[in-house]
Amino acid sequence: MANESRGSKVKNTYPVRSWRRSPVALTLLSTLGLWLAIAQTPTPPAQAQTGSQGTITLKADVQEANALTGVITARGNVRIDYPTRNITATSAQAQYFSEENRMILSGNVIVLQEGNRLEAETVTYLIDEGRFIALPQPNDQVETTYLIQDNPTGPASDDEATDAEPSASGATRALPDPSLSITPLD
Repeated sequence: MANESRGSKVKNTYPVRSWRRSPVALTLLSTLGLWLAIAQTPTPPAQAQTGSQGTITLKADVQEANALTGVITARGNVRIDYPTRNITATSAQAQYFSEENRMILSGNVIVLQEGNRLEAETVTYLIDEGRFIALPQPNDQVETTYLIQDNPTGPASDDEATDAEPSASGATRALPDPSLSITPLD
């Protein structure tokens, strides 16, 4: 302390490094620079490969991908395009599970396919099966609008009895159109 009171210099026992020469500082600065470059680069939409079925494009405000689980999560203004199956969907959030080839959309979900419209709170899309499972909000309902093609030839005449079966009263009733197949959920 006597040396300090006289104004003499006290020798520092720790070597002082310039921040410009420090490997830790250089690493931090280069990492920060890389992070800033990545943060300012717009990210392209995620694309899920579905084998021979085509490509699903996923656009959103924020997307996260977990390489360990194979799950892609998208949040905010989510839009999904699957041109191979003529599907377009919007929602607040979507999760794509690559291992199961399954997608879960949630929050004001709207799915459009070939003129048909499905609205629900949560929709699970089983891609391999081409099947949607829709759930409403509590105390609400799922709403679906189907585009049904009218028969351009008109109703069948009595001579065309191949598409009819007798009812209990003996009258003939038309069989349902086999192209419209709705199966119940298990």
